[in-house]
Amino acid sequence: MASPEVRGTLDVGGTSVSTAWIAPKGPVATLVLAHGAGAGMDHPFMAGFSGAIAEAGVSTLRFNFPYVERGKRAPDPERVLRDAWLAAFDAAASKTGSRAVLAGGKSLGGRIASMCVADGMPADGLVLLGYPLHPPGKPERIRDEHLYRIAVPMLFVQGTKDPFATPALLAKVVRKLGDRATLEPVDGGGHSFKVAGAKADDREIGVALAERAAPFVLRVVAAAKKGR
Repeated sequence: MASPEVRGTLDVGGTSVSTAWIAPKGPVATLVLAHGAGAGMDHPFMAGFSGAIAEAGVSTLRFNFPYVERGKRAPDPERVLRDAWLAAFDAAASKTGSRAVLAGGKSLGGRIASMCVADGMPADGLVLLGYPLHPPGKPERIRDEHLYRIAVPMLFVQGTKDPFATPALLAKVVRKLGDRATLEPVDGGGHSFKVAGAKADDREIGVALAERAAPFVLRVVAAAKKGR
């Protein structure tokens, strides 16, 4: 039986943003997830991923950035995005107790999570779905500097045809990160992970990626328990 979704709100600098919490029975960890630039937390991809990874015993907390809550299309300034992330992480950690808390999300959401972790947000690991390593067609504008300051395990789930991450360039970054990073390529997938000729919808794609991410999360959980 699917775990129920509990709706709530979160205060981000005086702005109330929506949240969705899924907590399976006897969870082993919590994963806080942020949406990409063009869609909010209720996008079928996000909902499908969250529901599916809950079946592996991982609670999830999804949240909207303030600009989505206001019905805007342009993302908030970085400071506001970071504030939202920190508030969401703190809210999840307060409910999780001694269990591991990971962070991540789709594209922009995952990138801001990684920046927060690089600057001290105490996540036990990162799940990056379609990490925007560089703008499309501009691999020289690589966004990797902060990644090398991250000490926790990182999972990069990336389509091999994603214009935001040239495969060879991402592979090079992952090699430089060493055993902290794991790359899970999605053959033929674009930035939305859709594959030409395949008929899977966004929710189904989210479910499939959760199945790829769950083993990584469980490894992080095992390592965290061993280290305590």
